Amino acid sequence: MTIVALISITCPDRVGLVSAVSGRLFELGANLGDTTFAVLGGGAEFTSVVELPEDMELEAADAELRALPELEAADISVTRFALPPVHGPLGRVTHKITVTGGDRPGLIARLSEVFVQFGANIVRLNAERIDAPGGGSQYAVIFAVFLPEGSAQSCLATVANTAGSLALSCQWEKA
Repeated sequence: MTIVALISITCPDRVGLVSAVSGRLFELGANLGDTTFAVLGGGAEFTSVVELPEDMELEAADAELRALPELEAADISVTRFALPPVHGPLGRVTHKITVTGGDRPGLIARLSEVFVQFGANIVRLNAERIDAPGGGSQYAVIFAVFLPEGSAQSCLATVANTAGSLALSCQWEKA
């Protein structure tokens, strides 16, 4: 029987982080489940639900990761993951929605409220400030969501209307 752990790493961004972390975990006999990696400002975040070999202590996995030179000055957490290691139906992405335009306070809150109204689930969210052609910056939010079949079109229309009311553009595609 394996030990299911949640590994969270926050550190300065540098080339080779994902390779170093996933490579060391592979060497330890770990199996990565749901995993995310993101550059956040000048930092980086790696989070994964990992199945560790049954004879591996969480502290040993933590020590092995801390020994990696790529993780110098990293905040590392290796804890038991008590929830199911595989997501259920609400974790399946049915649509990807991209909203772009000027940054506004409350933008993510306003858009995410729409999903609640339709019983939709945000599976992944990525938001970033990007340079706009000709100077200035734009904000882009990408939602990977589960939309219930019966309400998908109404939800998408409401997201587009909400984005439009904020002077933002909205596009979507089925996943």
